[in-house]
Amino acid sequence: MDFTYSIWILLLPLISFLVIGLPEFVNKKYSWSHKTAGLIGTCSLGLVTVLSYYTAFQYFTADRLADGTFATFVPYNVTWLPLGHLHFDLGVLLDPISVMMLIVISTVSLMVHIYSFGYMHGEKGFQRYYAFLSLFTMSMLGLVLATNIFQMYMFWELVGVSSYLLIGFYYTLHAAVHASKKAFIVTRFADMFFLIGILIFGYYTGSYNFSFAGHVEYLNGAAAFTTADSARALAAGGMILPTALVLMFIGGAGKSAMFPLHIWLPDAMEGPTPVSALIHAATMVVAGVFQIARLFPVWIEYAPQALEVVVIVGAFTAFYAAAVACAQSDIKRVLAFSTISQIAFMMVALGVCLPGHHGAALDNHAQLGYMASMFHLFTHAMFKACLFLGAGCIIHAVHSNEMSAMGGLRKYMPVTHITFLISCLAIAGIPFFSGFSSKDEIITACFEYSPLCGWWMTGVAAMTAFYMFRLYYGIFWGTENKELHAHHTPHEAPATMTFPLVFLSIVTVGVGVVTTLGGFCDWSWASFGSIVSAAGTAYTVHFDPQVAATSTVIAILSIALATYIYKGEKQPIADKLYATFPRLHRWAYKRFYMDEVYQFVTHKILFRYVSRPVQWIDEKIINGLIDFTAWGANEAGETIRPWQSGDVRQYAVWFITGTVALTLLLLCL
Repeated sequence: MDFTYSIWILLLPLISFLVIGLPEFVNKKYSWSHKTAGLIGTCSLGLVTVLSYYTAFQYFTADRLADGTFATFVPYNVTWLPLGHLHFDLGVLLDPISVMMLIVISTVSLMVHIYSFGYMHGEKGFQRYYAFLSLFTMSMLGLVLATNIFQMYMFWELVGVSSYLLIGFYYTLHAAVHASKKAFIVTRFADMFFLIGILIFGYYTGSYNFSFAGHVEYLNGAAAFTTADSARALAAGGMILPTALVLMFIGGAGKSAMFPLHIWLPDAMEGPTPVSALIHAATMVVAGVFQIARLFPVWIEYAPQALEVVVIVGAFTAFYAAAVACAQSDIKRVLAFSTISQIAFMMVALGVCLPGHHGAALDNHAQLGYMASMFHLFTHAMFKACLFLGAGCIIHAVHSNEMSAMGGLRKYMPVTHITFLISCLAIAGIPFFSGFSSKDEIITACFEYSPLCGWWMTGVAAMTAFYMFRLYYGIFWGTENKELHAHHTPHEAPATMTFPLVFLSIVTVGVGVVTTLGGFCDWSWASFGSIVSAAGTAYTVHFDPQVAATSTVIAILSIALATYIYKGEKQPIADKLYATFPRLHRWAYKRFYMDEVYQFVTHKILFRYVSRPVQWIDEKIINGLIDFTAWGANEAGETIRPWQSGDVRQYAVWFITGTVALTLLLLCL
């Protein structure tokens, strides 16, 4: 099977970045017009999307191997830096999760490119914006197509740079600059642990290769992996691998905004809304989930009990983010904390795969959690991108992020209203919408792992339905801000902005209908597990009727509660709750003061008791020692400089004196 064209999936956005960006950065006089720059970027992503869909069709329709798994294809792999038996490779790897991620990244990125034509129209730096979009897309594609951990880390850091540039796009605004620096510093801090984990992994195993299961087919003269040697090396380093994997997970937790490394994501909403949809809903924040999924065979084989760390961090983060989302008034920050909570669902699903079950075989329980995590990654990307882009249409119409400036917008924005409602129903877990199938399987896997974990995540799912419909009613129903709307009547967004909403909502409904019916009717072809599973073999999803019924009833009750409280022109119950629990509301609104805690720890403790003493040692001792050395050399020079007077008679006296002294010394010996 020929996949040699797949290299263009990486090269096209890179070329787009260079073509759009170089004239802008070298000499603005030669920069492209807004329309031309947008068309170059969008057409490039259109071709990438076509290639990605063609790759997926060709890959998933190919015959499976004799053991029922999909083959792993490596169209390109070259040794970039040989260091004896340890070498750094660069290449392209195609397997079920990388091909699935191609669909996610290319689809959402293309929708964002199209959407940005309308949203960013007239913005200063339009060309720079599209160049950065191409750079980010290329970085994320390189991350998921990586053939080894080192290549993944290279593109991982490129994703960080790209997000820094996009979050700080409005660089004249202090808030945007602060947010971009905050995101960069927090994720770089986490990435330090990722790098340490990679170095430990490479040192003890002698390889940076992933642990591949099944057949690997090399195309186009790609250098072959030494799979057998890698397996022996992994076994040799098995004792230290749990430490390396947990350190790598910290890097993933930073990128995916897990508690307590989540503080950068809400502030990152200072970037343009399409950027929020691209980076913080569909691609960058799932990098941590993808990292664990990519290394999942190593986790299962050598560190199954360490997955409990993933469960604990994910479960707490899911609850924390949902609690904060219930009190936010900025619609983008509600969606930001919703993203944190949903990414935590994916983390928990991966973490509950094996601990508590004997042996390292990938049983049905492990299959379920892994599959559900990847499926939720796919569904969440579509409906959360739709929600963020819908929020952009709303902000574009009312010129504010605050719900107090909204209310009653369903009359003015019918397309945005319907697509937003569809996405809310999906994330709430209502049957026949995509979020139901994926979230229901996560909860089922959690119950298999532990009843406590199952009920905990069910409670978080109920909170999700509540705060999302609080958001929905606050925007489209509730009390209309007639005074503000009188000065600026809201209107529906242009077609370039509404088309992506319609497309993403159709995907959400279509996937939801097919997978819901497939889960209840046992349609193997309609199961996401038929293409992506932990063992690589086809895995048919069978809904647990009890879990499905319970989660659906709870979701409906949560929506009903939100409807009862927030749908009307006035919200007396919400006002009474706020008056009764003002401190609790304030704590949730202030994100439980996590930013203040970081400020206290860094400024009052680290800076005062660590940085200042280190600064004193640097200035007084280290610099003092260097200055003393320089002073001593200078004084010695000043002392012996008179000896070089140029007076021959003085030289003769010193010569005779030295000769006499040396003679006397020799005579004495």
